[in-house]
Amino acid sequence: MKLIVGLGNPGNRYNFTRHNTGFLTLDFYFKMHGLSWSSKPRMGALWGRKDDMIFIKPQEFYNDSGGVVAAYAKYYKIATADILVICDNFDLEFGKVRFRSSGQAAGNNGLKSIDAALNTSDYPRIRVGTGNNELRRKLGDIEFVLSKFTAEEKEQLPEILAEVTEKIDDFLA
Repeated sequence: MKLIVGLGNPGNRYNFTRHNTGFLTLDFYFKMHGLSWSSKPRMGALWGRKDDMIFIKPQEFYNDSGGVVAAYAKYYKIATADILVICDNFDLEFGKVRFRSSGQAAGNNGLKSIDAALNTSDYPRIRVGTGNNELRRKLGDIEFVLSKFTAEEKEQLPEILAEVTEKIDDFLA
């Protein structure tokens, strides 16, 4: 059994914000693979399942996602090596995609929450670069992660999300 987690914030006001890159990625993945989300949240997450793969979008706020991830891992007896977390990273240039089999939170509060809930940082993650230094300096970190993508960035998203989709498929293979 594998668990694929997209990090983001619940609610329409956060759609297409940098911090919702994990949600956006899984929505793209589902569209490309003809999958659909459950109509009701389960254990604090919107979820979908295909064979021995469970996909979740925690409905707690980004920085508090760990409890939901741990609940799924415990209920389905999923080893941490079989949990893939997809998150944004404003320190990576926009569009850069980085896969690591384990690592540190590096200031990402969603990953910190998951680390604390799982009592380890030894789980795979894909970081999707959302960096835009000019806009980040102008807005500050908190407003930046909650900001919408620029028109130019939105045009590039399908190509970036397709790359992340390939990395998810590689992980699942």
